[in-house]
Amino acid sequence: MGKQYRYDVEILHLLVSPEHAYFGRARDGAADVPTTDAATAELVAGKGIVGDRFFGKAAHMDAAVTLIAIEALEAMAAELEVQPFDPLLARRNVVLRGAELTPLIGQDFTIESAGGSVQIRGGRHAHPCAWMDRVLAPGAHKLMRGRGGIRCQPRSSGLLHRGPATLVSPVPLDPSQAGVPRLLKPSRLP
Repeated sequence: MGKQYRYDVEILHLLVSPEHAYFGRARDGAADVPTTDAATAELVAGKGIVGDRFFGKAAHMDAAVTLIAIEALEAMAAELEVQPFDPLLARRNVVLRGAELTPLIGQDFTIESAGGSVQIRGGRHAHPCAWMDRVLAPGAHKLMRGRGGIRCQPRSSGLLHRGPATLVSPVPLDPSQAGVPRLLKPSRLP
């Protein structure tokens, strides 16, 4: 195994929802679906988060778990001059503080929390949908491009716990860039 870089991060939120909330036309409003901000989330290798809407769905196997940096949401709210967003409204499964995520696309990395760890494969950008203008603030959809998080696949099974965690990366990261919009160019994909 090559060099590993370790970063102290915090898992702020673990969103688990058995149903989609944003479908159809935004003007019709979001669906009223059960959503849990869990203390722990059980990840199953190749399937996703137990109890989540993408768990075991063939079309989402490589993108069953979404991660986002809270710094991205905080920066967007500041740029739009609005109150901080409820991070659960972005509908990303794992909300982290202190994690630059874009360089993890195409990489296997590990999140260690509360004595356990889960290996994850960074898949692709979690591009925002037009719903973000409705549920966060007008203009959020555009500002979220390049900082909407990443879609991932769990490579091992285990639990993630809310609270202090360590992100173990095969590539160097710059946590100060967590809220900066950045699209990884296809030529940089491994």
